[in-house]
Amino acid sequence: MDENTIVLSKDENPNAQDPALLQRFKDAFDAMVVYKDLNQNNFISSFKLPSFMRDFILKNFQDDDGVVDVEGAGDFIRRFIPKKEDWKSIQNRIINNGETVKILAKISVDINIGTGETTFSLPDYGLSSNNTAIPWDVWNDCSDGLLKSEENWGVVELGYQYPSDAKTKGKIKLLGYEDFCPYEVDLEEYQAARELFSLDEWIDIVLGAVDYNAQGYGSRTQKLNVLQRLLPFVEKRLNLMELAPAGTGKSYLFGQVSRYGWLVSGKVTRAKLIYDVGKKQDGIVALRDYVALDEIREAAYMKDEEIQAALQAIMENGKYRAGDNHEVNVDAGIIFLGNIQSDVMNEYSNMLMELPRPFHQTQFLDRIHGFIKGWELPRMNEDLKVCGWALNSEYFSSILHELRDDPSYRAIVDALVDVPPKADTRDTEAIKRISTAYLKLLFPHVRRPQDIAPWDFRKYCLLPAMNMRAIIRVQMGLIDEKEAGKTVPSFSVRECNA
Repeated sequence: MDENTIVLSKDENPNAQDPALLQRFKDAFDAMVVYKDLNQNNFISSFKLPSFMRDFILKNFQDDDGVVDVEGAGDFIRRFIPKKEDWKSIQNRIINNGETVKILAKISVDINIGTGETTFSLPDYGLSSNNTAIPWDVWNDCSDGLLKSEENWGVVELGYQYPSDAKTKGKIKLLGYEDFCPYEVDLEEYQAARELFSLDEWIDIVLGAVDYNAQGYGSRTQKLNVLQRLLPFVEKRLNLMELAPAGTGKSYLFGQVSRYGWLVSGKVTRAKLIYDVGKKQDGIVALRDYVALDEIREAAYMKDEEIQAALQAIMENGKYRAGDNHEVNVDAGIIFLGNIQSDVMNEYSNMLMELPRPFHQTQFLDRIHGFIKGWELPRMNEDLKVCGWALNSEYFSSILHELRDDPSYRAIVDALVDVPPKADTRDTEAIKRISTAYLKLLFPHVRRPQDIAPWDFRKYCLLPAMNMRAIIRVQMGLIDEKEAGKTVPSFSVRECNA
């Protein structure tokens, strides 16, 4: 039996939460704790909301026992989060009835250099900046919130700007904006809270934050395998590949949990992904913490040589050139996701035969830092869906987003990792980058090399990083005989005295 296997008695409720631990959890995170039951809250799922918005609504419509006011929550969603097909009705209310309307939506702004005009768009409803206006007084009041990132979630108040004469056209105008995030993210409080829990308790907390039921897994090893997917959430420019059978939940995690990431499923244009030459507008790789490219085996865009070249440049040095020598700096990690047949789920055989041409080139593959063996993750089932008190997903994803900008963790990794002579530079960078992500995810309270036991760093940060990189090395050797036999060097941990 795996030493990390959790054995439950037959009479024990698999979803029961230890009362003492639950109280410590609530004391540590206070208002950031929400009761999640994905099986019972299907009425919210029917509205097709991402989990970060779902938790915001649950928190506002549940009592201290976690009981949700279904009618109140449903009314709120219908009133403030309209469906795309409701947009014409909203336009009618604004334009023909002269109403002002408030909705919770994703908004982006555009500042025209030539005219000095500031406009906005609501991408989920197809409202473009050509048909909008932001009055100067509204811009003065709301610009800080609207400029936090390229796209922001918030409560937008809309009205109509009537044409002043026959030569002008009417526009939908922004009358007000309130940022969606209903709290301040305090990174130091989060880091301090980590010290109140054991590693196993913390792993369970992280799983609950991204909608998984920790009690549904049989071992710590299984849980840590799932958490590999969160590494690009917390570390800049971390490039990963995951091949797995269908139904293991990878699309959900990358597409629904964080508003800072982007899942590409199906078709995507070069303009949308990389750079729009006509609009002189950066693509989503420049705007997100990570971009997960799903179903890469069937992805037609992976045959586009310009996309291939841009992705390779981004993975190598975090920048690319497009258009008229336009250079864009990119912090996003690139995640390649694919479903493969069970007979090729073996890291020591060529798993990339059916993938597009770039994955048969070592120069492309070498820029992927690590590999996730998705076939080791259990297929999603009802027991793996969170049911209990857990961290608000919006809060947690915001914390991970903030941790990306903290360089102290990489400094700790540099101090702890002993690099062997003549180690390959890309191997070294990949292993250090993955180790840094693990440190942030599992040990965010560590502020100095002395704050973590060397054996903990080796077991939970360095060795997993080496293993993830080693699979990339093996695959490179299988597609190019010149790379055959090359292995990841044996990195070790330095002792750092207090």
